[in-house]
Amino acid sequence: MESLRAARPRPEAQVEEAPAPQRLAPYAVALTADVNAGPDGLADAEAELDGETPAASGRFVLLYDPAGHEAWEGTFRVVTFVRAGLEPELAGDPLLPGVGWAWLSEALDAHGARHLAAGGTVTRVTSEGFGTMAGRPITAEVEVRASWTPEGTRLGSHLEAWCDLLCTAAGLPIPTPDVVSLPGRRGRR
Repeated sequence: MESLRAARPRPEAQVEEAPAPQRLAPYAVALTADVNAGPDGLADAEAELDGETPAASGRFVLLYDPAGHEAWEGTFRVVTFVRAGLEPELAGDPLLPGVGWAWLSEALDAHGARHLAAGGTVTRVTSEGFGTMAGRPITAEVEVRASWTPEGTRLGSHLEAWCDLLCTAAGLPIPTPDVVSLPGRRGRR
């Protein structure tokens, strides 16, 4: 847990500890995070939710079993979930699932979060109202569910990578050391 506490996730991802699952492993830590949406619906580090749905939200669970698991290929396992809203026309893009998985892979690589036995799904959901709900706008979301086995003891890098995935799914630009962000609204336009 100390390695997770030492992590420095992006400030846009508001991380909180949550109840951990009891049956998956002898020891577990769970965290949730939201990336808030501003009044224009774009992801924004300073935005207040005011009852609105976050631009992205998710859950990060670190499992530990000293006996290990054959399927895990180790004693630790990270299990994650990210959900983010997106424009309905993007939900039909056949490349979206591969792009969603690339967001995760690139975030892990960028943080040096070495891992093995990675697996998961990328799901797109589109909702359209009918009958008494016909007046509601069409909504769309992307969901990334993934798990992997961390290599080494730098577990905080895995949390930082997951927070980057969350921010990317919310439409925030990927931070790069040679690019300086200007103050103001950021996100999908």
